[in-house]
Amino acid sequence: MLSAKSLFQEILDNDESFRLFCSIAASGESQGGWENARIAALVPQSERELAPKITRHGADEDKHGRIFSALLKKRRLDPVPVPPETDYTMLLEKHGIGLAHEKLKSDEPLTVQDIVTYLAHSRVTEQRASEQMELLRKHFSDHPDLGRAVKMISNDEDNHLAYCHEELLRFAYAGHGRAIQHTLRESALAEIRVYRDVSLAVMAHMGRILGWSRAKSAVLAAGIHGVYAYERAAGWRRMVSLRMPERRDALSGPATSAPEFA
Repeated sequence: MLSAKSLFQEILDNDESFRLFCSIAASGESQGGWENARIAALVPQSERELAPKITRHGADEDKHGRIFSALLKKRRLDPVPVPPETDYTMLLEKHGIGLAHEKLKSDEPLTVQDIVTYLAHSRVTEQRASEQMELLRKHFSDHPDLGRAVKMISNDEDNHLAYCHEELLRFAYAGHGRAIQHTLRESALAEIRVYRDVSLAVMAHMGRILGWSRAKSAVLAAGIHGVYAYERAAGWRRMVSLRMPERRDALSGPATSAPEFA
């Protein structure tokens, strides 16, 4: 019987599929760390109080990248190049989610609208990250190798999501509500397409590595398309709602350090 746990266990148990999984994850997290660091450096003067939180967000993402790299090192595995069709972060940027890298590479200060856009995009992508890590935490929190990493990353992603809710509500109260809702909706609809395409690409690569049958691959592809159909019809709405989180001021203070993997 196919399940999320059995599927990931199969990927985890094979060195080549584990290399690809960790390489993709490490690359995406490191990219997110760079983007947040640049945004923090370019925050407009009127929003400088946000800079430490954005810096903390980026530091967390960098830490997650190091964790995935450490998991590879513990198994004496080297990272592999990330296939472009599996690069979630770069494909999001290509589809207009996130601030353009050309803008982040310049020294021109961002505008308040840029910060609102960044937060709206982050609210959508952090929803996905929080849900994915919660799934891994549910099944692998007691795993001898993954357990500590999964719990730490899951907690961080929940903090990131709470921070996005709180800051977007602050901007909504300041008069940016219409722009926020428009950006959230556009971002959510774009993200679910990218997530579908990346999921199909990752599963195709995993299937070749693990020798899945055509029938198994077809069932998994059908499941991915089914998730997309649900998200396109109604599921995207969970990514655009805003509510004051229970975790207030979630990104105050320095980032926690990554666990050691002997």
